[in-house]
Amino acid sequence: MEIYFLNRFSFVVFIFFAAALTWYTLSNPGCFDCTGSNSLGCTFSSRKHLGSGLQVLNSNSNSNSSQGQSHNLNELINATPLHPLDPLTVPEINQVKAILTKYEPFLASFPVINSLSLDEPDKSQVLAWKKGDTLPPRKASVITVLDGHTHVLIVDLGLGLVISHATDPYSGYPIVTNDDLKEALVTTYANNDFRKSIAARGVKMSDLSCITLSPGWFGPDEEGKRIVKVECFSSEGTTNFYMRPIEGIVVTVDMDKKEVLKIFDKNRGLPIPKGENTDYRYVPQNKPMHMKPINPISMEQPNGPSFTVQDGHIVTWANWVFHLKADQRAGLIISQASIQDSETGEPRSVMYKGFASELYVPYMDTEEGWYFRTYMDAGEFGLGATAMPLVPLNDCPRNAYYMDGLFVAADGSPFIQPNIICIFERYAGDIGWRHSELPVNGFQNRESRPKVTLVARMIASIGNYDYIFDWEFQTDGLIRVKVGLSGMLMVKGTKHDNVDQVYENNELDGPLVSENAIGVVHDHFITFHLDMDIDGTNNSFAKVHLVKEKTLAGNSPRKSILKPNRKIVKTEDEAQIKLKLYDPSEFHVFNPLRRSRPGNPTGYKIVPGGTSASLLDLDDPPQLRAAFTNNQIWVTRYNRSEQWAGGLLVYQSKGDDGLAVWSARNRSIENKDVVLWYTLGFHHVPCQEDFPVMPTVMSSFDLKPVNFFESNPILRAKPNFEKDLPVCGAGSSYL
Repeated sequence: MEIYFLNRFSFVVFIFFAAALTWYTLSNPGCFDCTGSNSLGCTFSSRKHLGSGLQVLNSNSNSNSSQGQSHNLNELINATPLHPLDPLTVPEINQVKAILTKYEPFLASFPVINSLSLDEPDKSQVLAWKKGDTLPPRKASVITVLDGHTHVLIVDLGLGLVISHATDPYSGYPIVTNDDLKEALVTTYANNDFRKSIAARGVKMSDLSCITLSPGWFGPDEEGKRIVKVECFSSEGTTNFYMRPIEGIVVTVDMDKKEVLKIFDKNRGLPIPKGENTDYRYVPQNKPMHMKPINPISMEQPNGPSFTVQDGHIVTWANWVFHLKADQRAGLIISQASIQDSETGEPRSVMYKGFASELYVPYMDTEEGWYFRTYMDAGEFGLGATAMPLVPLNDCPRNAYYMDGLFVAADGSPFIQPNIICIFERYAGDIGWRHSELPVNGFQNRESRPKVTLVARMIASIGNYDYIFDWEFQTDGLIRVKVGLSGMLMVKGTKHDNVDQVYENNELDGPLVSENAIGVVHDHFITFHLDMDIDGTNNSFAKVHLVKEKTLAGNSPRKSILKPNRKIVKTEDEAQIKLKLYDPSEFHVFNPLRRSRPGNPTGYKIVPGGTSASLLDLDDPPQLRAAFTNNQIWVTRYNRSEQWAGGLLVYQSKGDDGLAVWSARNRSIENKDVVLWYTLGFHHVPCQEDFPVMPTVMSSFDLKPVNFFESNPILRAKPNFEKDLPVCGAGSSYL
């Protein structure tokens, strides 16, 4: 669910509260002692953070830091970018703020900064740049709201000037700020009618926990003003307030005027679900689990990890190199991913840029308090903005490397979102390749190779839901993109405490997951922007249709076979793909100008997974905004401004900007610079096992080489031998 929680006493927004929690040490040497060691493994496992929580940075930020942290803060404050795609640094963010402070349109009133990030250089400039070259001009993209209007600006840091300024370029507004949400709750709590309604339900204000919900767009009545919906819960007897909704009350707040516009108030007699057995924290659990304990398990790396992170953002591992950074909207961005050729050692480009472009979550309930719950998290709240510090040894294994996010607050000041990305190697007993020969021909061959992969992970905690984003790189060239769902259901209060009380006319809006609590049915759609550059920028897209072919009578005992029918797609319209189980195809992005030794064009294919599709009517207001989910696959002509599937300005947008609009231009995509888009989908019909916190459900899709290598690229990979793997036993050191 796409929401923010503010503490009921101080009204501090959830992400600030969570980020300010004490960050405990990453050091846990286990079977080997890192004392005095400078090995890569010890450096990674005991990496100190810049601070114990969220840090707002300025020229005096290091005055109260410990010695070790002060050194790191000084490095961050005085950092310079080393790569054209490196995020803005602290000095650059402060420079942008200074430029905007003196900018004539903002002299009377400094605007709220909703978004401030690097305006990436032209792709041609980035590709032409080599380490040691002068960086292309550094620019910042700024989106602000002032007097109810959205301003989109480009600031040239070299010139010290605003070089572009557009006002209200599309319907909708930018990402809401934490200050917006905090003030919305302050406004709600101060409203007398609201307080009376809460009291009428028997809830104390001291037990009240409220959250802010984006309103979607449902016609002209709510246009011309930035609004937010407020829903409330009782936290009496539990920290998991999500399981105790105060059903039937929703407050609509004007964020700019700071006033309550409407209070929907009905069903005061509905019971509030009880708080018993809703706490998900480890310490309060006092019942036996009735499961044999699992012994501690960990992948140890006595020589340290095999990857390096250079210049803060360049990840090198095995045959892969890529640029990795945190982003306030996208969460995690992979750029310039290249792989070494297995025959020549030549670095070959695979993907220029990949990231989660939008996350759409429509709930299936038409009542007044629920119909609007059709969230678009990346564009409304930000995946990076809601990313919390990762939990060592649980979110990420030992020897993980942690990366911070450097983001911008509403007043234009930089701050740290600590340890929101981790990088680690994964080995779970999987096999890279193998073959054993039956001895009937005299051969005694038994060959097998272990599969070790590299994972870059970020987790966005968007209100009640936690989204786990993994980019997993394999040595055989495959990239697997995974999304995991966990956290809490958004439940709806009901008078029923048993299904036997429910009539057969399907009166409930979802399954009864606990007494007086309905798990409302909903979807999750995550659309990825995948700028594939297979051996260069100009690529083509092919649909390889698997066609059933009947055999001629008398030609074969077989009556039918499958044959691949390969067709090169010419335009964007042809590249709008709805997946069909009984009419299958493969989908290839390839370079028509580079061929393998047998003459095949080099390419990658997308291997779909998580194929649930939106079933909403195309003219349903939520689906108009989320038209990027009308197809599972799209291919568009590259345009540096076309990044966000739901459009640049998503909050209360109408759907007049975004992937569906761009694709409708029907541009040529043959032998052009193209972008592949894929939507990973989940239908979620809740069940009791999702209560009070959901076991993680994961799905994924693959980007897999197709005729990219001359042969199996890991043919000559080394097998594991006993002598290479030290044994770590209970109470022992490496042997």
